[in-house]
Amino acid sequence: MGFAWNFEQLVNATGDAVVVSDPKGAIVVWNPAAERIFGYSREEALGRSLDLITPERQRQRHWDGYANTMRTGVTKYGSALLRVPALHKDGHTLSISFTVGLLHGADDEVTGIVAVIRDETSRWAEERALRKRLSELEAGHPRD
Repeated sequence: MGFAWNFEQLVNATGDAVVVSDPKGAIVVWNPAAERIFGYSREEALGRSLDLITPERQRQRHWDGYANTMRTGVTKYGSALLRVPALHKDGHTLSISFTVGLLHGADDEVTGIVAVIRDETSRWAEERALRKRLSELEAGHPRD
């Protein structure tokens, strides 16, 4: 076939962020798209907790779900798109959507979680503006 690529090339070429975390939630893979979306270099992100990009108000729910997934080996977000807020390095909030997959070791134990993440902040802001405009029109209060 002549394919001269490997897993690392695939992850690095992907336009969406690919973030892999270990069973404790430490980041072990952080691709160039993750750098672009979240503002942290690979060196800054590797080994750090997912709290790096998880807003404080979401952390308890995130870690409860993470622990449950690690314990059961089951996630409901393998094919369902999850939309949540996230944090950029400079402190501003992002709107992201992602799916997750479980990585397994030889003994079928969950060894990590991979998330494929897309920044939807612009789309979300546009939708919010459209909903607001629609609401104004339906209420009979058109903008000047």
